[in-house]
Amino acid sequence: MDGFEFLVVGGGIAGLSAAIRLAGRGRVLVVTKDALAESNTAYAQGGIAVAMGGDEDVSLHLSDTVAAGDGLVNRQAAKMLVEQGPKRVDELLAWGTGFDRGAAGELLRTREGAHSLSRILHANGDATGREIARSLLKHARGIPVITLMEDTTTVELTVEEGRVVGALLLGADGKLFSVRVRAVLLASGGAGQVYSDTTNPAVATGDGIAMAYRAGAELEDMEFYQFHPTAFAKEGAPRFLMSEALRGEGAWLVNAAGERFMSRYHPQLELAPRDVVARAITREGLAGPVYLDMRHVEIDLAARFPGISAFLAKYGLKLNRDLIPVRPAAHYLMGGIKTDLHGRTSVPGLFAAGEAACTGVHGANRLASNSLLEGLVFGASAAETMAEEQGAGTQDKGVGKTAPPVPVDPAALEVWIAKLRKLMWEDAGLLRDGDGLRRAQGRLDGMIRGCPRGVTRREVEARNLLTVASVMVESALGREESRGAHYRSDFTGHWPVAKHSVMAKGRLRFQ
Repeated sequence: MDGFEFLVVGGGIAGLSAAIRLAGRGRVLVVTKDALAESNTAYAQGGIAVAMGGDEDVSLHLSDTVAAGDGLVNRQAAKMLVEQGPKRVDELLAWGTGFDRGAAGELLRTREGAHSLSRILHANGDATGREIARSLLKHARGIPVITLMEDTTTVELTVEEGRVVGALLLGADGKLFSVRVRAVLLASGGAGQVYSDTTNPAVATGDGIAMAYRAGAELEDMEFYQFHPTAFAKEGAPRFLMSEALRGEGAWLVNAAGERFMSRYHPQLELAPRDVVARAITREGLAGPVYLDMRHVEIDLAARFPGISAFLAKYGLKLNRDLIPVRPAAHYLMGGIKTDLHGRTSVPGLFAAGEAACTGVHGANRLASNSLLEGLVFGASAAETMAEEQGAGTQDKGVGKTAPPVPVDPAALEVWIAKLRKLMWEDAGLLRDGDGLRRAQGRLDGMIRGCPRGVTRREVEARNLLTVASVMVESALGREESRGAHYRSDFTGHWPVAKHSVMAKGRLRFQ
């Protein structure tokens, strides 16, 4: 393998948009542990929030983002997000992204929870993320200096004299090899697989966050995990996402008695912030199932939501005919690797963007459909800074060697992972308290002895899940209040002043 100037870990919207920009400054290696099309980006249904209606729309988008974040949003980051968003989306359009349009060719927009107006662009009805991923990947493949490497697991970052200079990788052939570069970007996505119930794909195991932490990088706001209110809730079925766009098009939430209930929880009803809706569904669910009801909505639902409709058809359900059972599931991590607005972490040579990073743009609760825009805006910003600040290090050819065999029972490994995910759901999930969090902490500490030591992809993922879970629990214990997505039944009030939580070298502090 020839030398590279830049390594990008992750092939979603943040990673690919960064790689495209880095290509003008040197050779770029993009690695993903699965197929390039398999990322959280590809699973995003609802759309991308962007203020393309002028200055007033930009101002309202900023206000909505800050309000949803429940007092913890980094206003500078949010301002950058909403102001640069239109330009970045124009680039997507130029690269061939096919957003849905009306009869006159105008971009169609919808509304989602906590947005003051309709500003959500969508593609193929409910497959926005997959269309964006397709167009970015096609564009990246056309750039000769970008090398895309699938089925390649990043095992660990390489740190020399306090600087990240590369990474140890595991190829599809089972061989380890090192790559030495001038800068590394972690755009490896979130960590939904830390919970037993999640809308995230199997690849979302918090790899970049865990590796950065072990390399000495600070993590921020790890207690804030967003639980999407409406995941499909049929026994034995996957927690398939029932997009917020369904509620944007008029869906109601009804309880087991057939009553609409959101008026008891928030004046915006079904379009309240996600944390409010998720807790409301959980409370109403104590008395029986909760449903999405679209039987009164007059648009062509099968045409507007073809992916969701096809999924429901497998279970004999139709949006315009049936009540759809839903309940919350782990969806998005607001925290992550602490960065500035340009992707810089606390470790030289290491950058992060997208869901793996934390600029503070989402605060305690992400505004619906801001995630794709975050990856686009901050992926580009990180790339520009990496290109400007690239070090004078040399690039070398990685030497392949077979990973040393470590006996592992695949079945036992899956049991170990399932145990971790179950305890996190039970004791560190949507509703938390000190007793449950301390119990989770003790159980996670007890799992360290059985933690797998090998370097297969699954063993690497297991170690990363344990690292991320432990940090999340410690952060949740440290925040003795309820704010946004972090709700503690033993501390239901707010602190007088919102503070960010930072994990640094195993110690939790607030700033």
